[in-house]
Amino acid sequence: MATANSSFELPPLPGYTLKPLPPLISWLPDPVLALALPAIGYWVVSLLFHLIDVYDLFPQYRLHTPAEVLKRNHVSRWDVFRDVITQQVIQTVFGLAMIFLDEEATCGKDDYNVAWYGRQIRLAQRAIPPILATVGLNSSALASKVSASQPMLASALAGGQSMGPTFATWELTVAKMLYWYAVPALQFLCGILILDTWEYFLHRAMHMNKWLYVTFHSRHHRLYVPYAYGALYNHPFEGFLLDTLGTGFAYLVTGMTVRQSMWFFTGSTIKTVDDHCGYKLPFDPLQRITSNNAAYHDIHHQSWGIKNNFSQPFFTFWDRWLNTKWRGDQNALEARYERSRRTAQQKLEQEEENGTLPPDMAASSSSEMDEAVKSQSKASPRTTRKKASSISQSPSGNLKGLRNKVNGSLHGRGGNVLGVESRH
Repeated sequence: MATANSSFELPPLPGYTLKPLPPLISWLPDPVLALALPAIGYWVVSLLFHLIDVYDLFPQYRLHTPAEVLKRNHVSRWDVFRDVITQQVIQTVFGLAMIFLDEEATCGKDDYNVAWYGRQIRLAQRAIPPILATVGLNSSALASKVSASQPMLASALAGGQSMGPTFATWELTVAKMLYWYAVPALQFLCGILILDTWEYFLHRAMHMNKWLYVTFHSRHHRLYVPYAYGALYNHPFEGFLLDTLGTGFAYLVTGMTVRQSMWFFTGSTIKTVDDHCGYKLPFDPLQRITSNNAAYHDIHHQSWGIKNNFSQPFFTFWDRWLNTKWRGDQNALEARYERSRRTAQQKLEQEEENGTLPPDMAASSSSEMDEAVKSQSKASPRTTRKKASSISQSPSGNLKGLRNKVNGSLHGRGGNVLGVESRH
């Protein structure tokens, strides 16, 4: 039992008894749940985008064509999957080790904390008369004028001295808002700023230092055409340094609780997945919150943009302030993407003509391909899209259909799918 000292001027703080905090799920400790949720969020969101790829649901919003995924990436999807699992295992082991260093979460102090904030509000009111005096206003006179109609305002103008040793209703209301909402929101904002700062400078160092890039970061850039579950495809040491330590440091510095960390870790992970998804979806809220989105980060994965757009995962202020944001003309940007699409498509067609496609990518007979194209032109796009034209599938059996899509709206010519705001 702990009881704070009271004074005749300030309302007393209530006593409290600490007890273990019951877990959100009875059979699973909260710290373990905090470790599991980011991995679950990672694969759920990745699976969603993978299904969008497989069923070719939004080709008009793709940043790259299926041919680019096949010909420009220098790593197989299996290798990406394996390395992501490796990084998540490392994160989990590190997190489990940290659990033993954390104090057990407790509850029972909420009323005390709310009252403590109430006291700070009462103390803050004492500064009002001196502040008003500096601009020539008499706080006592103002308090007298409004005392009849606004007694709470009058008390505040008088410095809170007339309220006595109990809290006013509005003081407790404001104190609860601070404790339950404002302070956690500030912790989240500070955590985001710390994480963005950590990631920007380490990420930039990985590019500017040749040894760091060749030894560690070059692995991530084998994906010239990013896709969702490749977001955490990194060298294990780099993944630990940037992601695991970065989010852990932000969590510790801001003093978040374990339950707050569930939101912070999972939200950061999902945002990173979304930034690598390969789509600029106008209805995706994560891509509309800030200009740091899939289109913005995709530029960084191109050979001509690799020394720009280092910011991750939330905001772009460091790129703007330190002049590392890609600022090319929009038309030039579209032209660069168009050249990449055409080059990839030409390579794919050349391999088809030379018969050098791997067995699982070999095209079927011309009659089968022609029939697929004819049936696609007769039926609705929703019901006749071929899985073979998705970026998660090989072009087996439908290379002509793939070529038609590459030459059509798949490029994203409509709707300015590659639009990148240059005014920020």
